[in-house]
Amino acid sequence: MNRIIESLGEISQNYDALFCDLWGCLHDGRRAFPEAVEALRAFRADGGTVVLLTNAPRPRASVETQIARFGIPEDCWDTIATSGDSARAAMFRGAVGARVWFMGQSFDEPFFSPMKMIADPVPVERVALEEAEGIVCTGPFDPLQPPEALLPQLRAAQARGLPLLNANPDLMVDRGEVREWCGGAVAALYAQIGGTVLSFGKPHPPVYALARERLGEIGRDMAQDRILAVGDGIVTDIAGAAQDGIDSLFVTGGLAAAETRTGRQPDPEALRGFLDEQGAAPEYSIGKLR
Repeated sequence: MNRIIESLGEISQNYDALFCDLWGCLHDGRRAFPEAVEALRAFRADGGTVVLLTNAPRPRASVETQIARFGIPEDCWDTIATSGDSARAAMFRGAVGARVWFMGQSFDEPFFSPMKMIADPVPVERVALEEAEGIVCTGPFDPLQPPEALLPQLRAAQARGLPLLNANPDLMVDRGEVREWCGGAVAALYAQIGGTVLSFGKPHPPVYALARERLGEIGRDMAQDRILAVGDGIVTDIAGAAQDGIDSLFVTGGLAAAETRTGRQPDPEALRGFLDEQGAAPEYSIGKLR
């Protein structure tokens, strides 16, 4: 049974750690949400640990720099786990070969930075599509253009049997008031035309293993039933939490704001219909993280 709550504080005593999504929960791609920042601060003040678990296709150091620019202070989180780091580890272990074609934007190029944790990494080289052994996708070249614009390149890659490493399973995000396409939409299209896709962010298991590894690094190993996932993505955050066996708090005022008729809080009937349609069963829902 899904319970609509007014604030994180109503349930925080039941959990020792949060796996908290970033985009749509803590910021809108431009600036932090003050109420969400304060909610995480309060959780930590009561002894909780916050892992920022994000499908950002970049190293965690890059994400840390970005969120500071958005106004998210260091005192509201403890550590960061990114789909980018999970995917980078696979790439440097040879998941898509040594010669790769990169699909993404210039600001995602830190994806190719060395990883100290990988012993004897594959020497990855970026090449043209016709020379590649695989594809590394952090997102479409133009996030405002539908993924179908990439069909000529994707069909050429599929014909050669190239695997596509997807560093961001999100289908879309809202940057302020503008909706942008993400790597997950490209990967879904590639799979639809028969291509092989390797995905490493939410809802897929590797990034949850990385989040637990990050907890271990700071000496905060947690029991499964003491971790709460927080997110606005029904097919990423909420589905991933269910697959991982942890409770979840669905932030309805993000990607599903229209479907759940969210003002300050979701409309209960609209929320129930949306969850039934999606086959999702988060333990809790809230309009915005606060």
